[in-house]
Amino acid sequence: MTATAPHFGPSPSTHAPRRPLAAAALLAALVGMVFGLLLGGAGPASAHAALTGSDPQDGAVVDTAPKEVTLTFSEQVAMGDDSIRVLDPDGKRADTGAAPRDLQSGSTVKYGVSLHTGLPDGTYTVAWQAVSADSHPVSGAFTFSVGAPSKTTVALPSAEAGGGLVGALYGIARYAAYAGFILLAGGAAFVLACWQRGAGARPLQRLVVHGWMTLTAATLAMLLLRNPYTGSGKLADAFDLDGLKAVLDTKPGAALVSRLLLLGASALFVAVLFGAYAKREDEREKKDLTFGLAIGGTVIAAGIAGTWALAEHASTGIQPGIAMPVDVLHLLAVAAWLGGLAALLVALYRTPDIEAAAVRRFSRIAFGSVLVLTATGIYQSWRQVGTWSALTGTAYGQLLLVKVGLVALLVGIAWISRRWTARLVTSGAGGKGAEPRADARDEVEVEEPRTPGTSDAMAEDPARAAQLARQRAAVATAEKKRIRDADPDRSGLRRSVLAEAGVAVALLAVATVLTSTEPGRTEEEAARSSSAAAAPAAEGPVNLTLPFDTGGKNGKGTVRMDIDPARTGANELHIWIDSIDGKAMDVPELKLALTLGSKDIGPLPVVPVRLTEGHWTASDVQIPMAGNWKVAVTVRTSDIDQTTIDKNVKIG
Repeated sequence: MTATAPHFGPSPSTHAPRRPLAAAALLAALVGMVFGLLLGGAGPASAHAALTGSDPQDGAVVDTAPKEVTLTFSEQVAMGDDSIRVLDPDGKRADTGAAPRDLQSGSTVKYGVSLHTGLPDGTYTVAWQAVSADSHPVSGAFTFSVGAPSKTTVALPSAEAGGGLVGALYGIARYAAYAGFILLAGGAAFVLACWQRGAGARPLQRLVVHGWMTLTAATLAMLLLRNPYTGSGKLADAFDLDGLKAVLDTKPGAALVSRLLLLGASALFVAVLFGAYAKREDEREKKDLTFGLAIGGTVIAAGIAGTWALAEHASTGIQPGIAMPVDVLHLLAVAAWLGGLAALLVALYRTPDIEAAAVRRFSRIAFGSVLVLTATGIYQSWRQVGTWSALTGTAYGQLLLVKVGLVALLVGIAWISRRWTARLVTSGAGGKGAEPRADARDEVEVEEPRTPGTSDAMAEDPARAAQLARQRAAVATAEKKRIRDADPDRSGLRRSVLAEAGVAVALLAVATVLTSTEPGRTEEEAARSSSAAAAPAAEGPVNLTLPFDTGGKNGKGTVRMDIDPARTGANELHIWIDSIDGKAMDVPELKLALTLGSKDIGPLPVVPVRLTEGHWTASDVQIPMAGNWKVAVTVRTSDIDQTTIDKNVKIG
């Protein structure tokens, strides 16, 4: 048995042509991309809502029980009937149980719940949970006290919304959905734009079909898990029909249902692509069908990408009207690059007859995708990060730096693949950029030894004939693999594309984590709002000197006051009264009141106790919240002579 085949591949002395101008242009574009990505995410980005204020504030001590508790958020949120709960020190509900009231005014997003009347003194816990406008659940808890802090049986929840087993499963489904979309859209685009004969290749068919199945299964899983993911966190609630109905009434639920409908249309597209299109022989008819499939496939892919843009990352925050189409373009570019890369990898390893011209066409598409990613990435960078401090000082920014590193590594490997592609094109048969097809008919000829009567014996023994046919096919396949592996250019391209695919998987994982991380811009804005509301603490005790004159005999003097530590909560108060000659001055009565006009709090009375001549004190003076307080002191020097003096002081 002998086998013969034509030579396939370059000679050892073959080298790729050098194109310095093209190389310089590519490097300039890549450097621009990396610097553009450094300012922000080149991938999908989220914009979670954050709690920017509350009344009462976290840790505040109020003199009397408030009538309601209000929460202020950085952006729109969806509230359920039980989204805000106020618990007394014994763990019982202190709110009336009614649904939160929407108190929005202008651009301020505020919700409130009413409290029962006659609440006793003590520490109260406020626990809240909502769904951000980008579909991610957010939650938190804080305490405030009435009268004075007390012990409480309520433990602040440590787990965040969307965590636990349900959160992990939802995150896996989210990652699988992105991966499925990339394989489906990118694989189909590779076949139509780069290698139309690949429509008949089983490995490529399986790749695209598996992408469709993965995206469909992930979408169904996210639809079922949506209720427990944003609510109870219990896996059993995934099959709660009432909860599923509630999900369908939300924007994310409608987006998931729309994605399923579009996946039905994409199933028809895949069936035509790998059915009638793969079998079409007439070039004119195939060209018309290619155009129709390209238009239909682009519309379907853009629609599926739009289900992410309309319900999640780009639909909230600043400039959503621009951000949503930009996000669609970004996702399509990612699919064309990474999905096409996966298809090329499969073609190189599983279909040895792929043409060098197809590899060259994909190289051009990948380069164009990188340019699109650069433009959309720069915009999304500014939108989601905004400042250099957010890039290095927030979790989102730090993850983004990791992603930038992976992108730079991926682009570097792609540059190596581009050089291997140039070598492969140069070494093609006849110098036309296309290799002879390596199939069993024209590469391998298997000669079987013949003896008289063999044909008759095979005709009488079909099993023997089938066995010989399988042997011939195995020999032909082995010979094709040997020829393929003997081509150093093709082997080098396969290795570099495999490395690209490995980095792409890591990049996709980081991008998926970014979609569930609060953006740096939002995190910094929330921190600034909280700091402004809390008013920074004063450095050390506050010391006041207030001259007074009651108008009577010996009615002039000075009040010296120390407030320690001059922060929210309990404070120690000392007052010294000096006469005009600097000696301790005894007075029959001294009163004090604190007022925070900006919050309509007060006057809060303070009754100091005489300690010694000219020295008064008050302990456990409660300052409910930070701000510029007016301290008013009333001094009475006789039965009819008294005066009130005041001064504003910053207490934090």
